[in-house]
Amino acid sequence: MFRYFLFFSFLISFFIACVTPKQEAPPNIVLFFVDDMGWQDTSVPFWNQVTAFNEIYQTPNMERLAAKGVKFTNAYATPVCSPTRVSLMTGMNAARHRVTNWTLRPDQKQPMELNHPSLSFPDWNFNGIGLDPSTPNAAYAKPLPQLLSEKGYYTIHAGKAHFGAIGYPSSNPINLGFDINIAGHAAGAPESYLGRDNFGNGKPGKEVWAVPGLEKYHGEDIFLTEALTKEVLQAVSEPVENKQPFFLYFALYGIHTPLMANDRFVEPYRKRGMEEPEVRYASMIESMDEALGGVLDYLEANKLENNTVILFMSDNGGLSAVARGVEKHTHNLPLKSGKGSIYEGGIRVPMLAYWPNKTPVNAINPTPLIIEDFFPSILEIAKVNDDSLPQIVDGQSFVPLLVNKSEEAINRPLFWHYPNEWGPEGPGIGSYSAVREGDWKLIYFHTDQSLELYNLKDDIQENNNLVESNAEKTKELVTVLTAHLQAVNAQMPADKITGEIVPWPKTILNAKK
Repeated sequence: MFRYFLFFSFLISFFIACVTPKQEAPPNIVLFFVDDMGWQDTSVPFWNQVTAFNEIYQTPNMERLAAKGVKFTNAYATPVCSPTRVSLMTGMNAARHRVTNWTLRPDQKQPMELNHPSLSFPDWNFNGIGLDPSTPNAAYAKPLPQLLSEKGYYTIHAGKAHFGAIGYPSSNPINLGFDINIAGHAAGAPESYLGRDNFGNGKPGKEVWAVPGLEKYHGEDIFLTEALTKEVLQAVSEPVENKQPFFLYFALYGIHTPLMANDRFVEPYRKRGMEEPEVRYASMIESMDEALGGVLDYLEANKLENNTVILFMSDNGGLSAVARGVEKHTHNLPLKSGKGSIYEGGIRVPMLAYWPNKTPVNAINPTPLIIEDFFPSILEIAKVNDDSLPQIVDGQSFVPLLVNKSEEAINRPLFWHYPNEWGPEGPGIGSYSAVREGDWKLIYFHTDQSLELYNLKDDIQENNNLVESNAEKTKELVTVLTAHLQAVNAQMPADKITGEIVPWPKTILNAKK
């Protein structure tokens, strides 16, 4: 009798195993994150036509990735780096997390903010991400890598961190949940890209900017991006050998200043007669693309491509106000202005996504997305659910768009808020708030309390301010923007003379009636 019982138990177990769907293993995730890369800094066209910039820059590996998956032509970051990175790691909009400017020095605003001629700026969260609620002037959150690590992912950080001020825990990516940190620290730029300069180490007074942890390359004729790539591929080998899913956050220091030439790539650009700063810039773009190619090659060679999601993004628009050759504020045309600006050149960036056997091939998606959307998207890809987050997540998952579903899946307004001062001058650079909904974009400049309204479908260059001619749309977007700012209790600057807080945009519009 007992033998019959065992036999029938075996049959039942076999039947259950056959009819129960096999749980799909979570994919590896690679987020290739470029610093200061503009919408036009590539041979991949993100507009409806190929431009002169697309013909200058050589990015064959971006072309290779775009051919595999989806190119997003309306992807957005914030105008400067730390706010973008904090939104990425927490899922919060910048107005909510209040790390609205770039971080470095602990417990203090930037000098250019203290010296502003007409505005007094709030005490924003200049210490970056806070890992407990008691950290002063910090955005308390449970960060993305910690969530992934808790669910079994091996998490690797490589390159620029810039998550928190010097001396605070978030300045070290390990404290955010990364298992490995390659060369990341508090600073948002390297002192040098050159191994023969020791990447800035040993320069008196430049210790803050020196790239840490790459001593084995000191004195070598190697570019920083190449050294990082070598370290990345070595780090990835550990989870691959252990058959553990991995999250690789490859955050390049390039193409951030200082603009330094990678000698292996400069000659074709010099032959074109380009100005030397532009030659250096182009060589840094090509270095970036080579790094992307190194990762793609590794995945293919190790038969990982079919189970690895690859995301490509930049942290803000392309640099144009300083350090570049030719005419300022023209390096992102047809987009207006560049890094630091609320115009499209400062916030619209290249984005690519590839999910094997899910994303359509060589697809183009015009849905407007923003950086905080990466947080819930990556968690959904990794099948991570956590209802205990201390932060409110503003981002919405773009996973439905990766699997070729309707654009309506995440049709909602996008918001920017920068109650700060970046430093350089230029169109749209200053203190501001903005909203994009559909094809429409409204900007509220804090200094003179002015409004600008653009239809981006008809006027991608933002040359035709429609505030006066379209009062109805102006009122609609002013209401949407004000409601968001009030809902997140957004910080606003104050008039330096009167001490009065800059009013909400709706207040300004009502006063003009």
